[in-house]
Parts: sequence; C-alpha cells; structure tokens
Amino acid sequence: MGFRVVAPKQIAPAAARYAHAVETTGAQKWLHTSGVVPIRPDGSVADDIGEQAATIWGNISAMLTDAQLEASDIVSVTTYVTVGQDLKAVMAERDRFLDGHLAASTLVVVPELAQPAWKVEIAVIAAR
Repeated sequence: MGFRVVAPKQIAPAAARYAHAVETTGAQKWLHTSGVVPIRPDGSVADDIGEQAATIWGNISAMLTDAQLEASDIVSVTTYVTVGQDLKAVMAERDRFLDGHLAASTLVVVPELAQPAWKVEIAVIAAR
C-alpha cells in the first residue's frame, strides 16, 4: 500500500502543515472515525482548547491502536472548532500528533458543537 502527497505546481502551496490531497493505492484496511470529541476516559472535559485537542488526539490514538493502525496511516483530518477559539493551539496538537506526517486536512469554524463544553471535534480517515 502506498501514499502519495498530491501537490500540483499549478496551485498555491498548502497554508499550513497539511497536504492538499493524498493519493492512496492498494489499501486493504480503512478506518473512518465519527467526530471524536474531547471527553476524557473519566467523562470530564477540559476547559482549555489545547487540552481538548490533546484529549481528542489521545482518543484517536486509542482507536488507531485498536485497529492496528498508526498516525502515519491517517490520510484525512476534518476539524471543527467553535468561533473565537485559538486555532493555533488546535493545529499545534494536530502537528504534534502527526509528527511530520502530512494528511489532507480541513478546518471548519462553527458556531457551536453538540455540547456547550466542546470547543473542538475531529474526524479522521486512516488506511493501510
């Protein structure tokens, strides 16, 4: 199975640490998460958006491990952040978790999420 970052020279470079597109060939296993929310194992939710993002990536890590996949298998990330939040903190947690791996990434600012305490929600697609 292979991944190829698609970065045509005819378009502007990506605005941050992500790929415009990722081509996947020969994948035998796919993992599609729902929107992963910032609930810790004990049921609590941090107030800080950076901590919420870290919790979400920890939850995604657990899902990847259960599916016998790794962060480097992620091909797409969709992030929803509520209005007025620190986007840099959210992107920093994404970049820390992906550790140099580039995935296609979409960031959407929304008025609110399903629960008032949630400031960020992330869905990923991974393939191997």
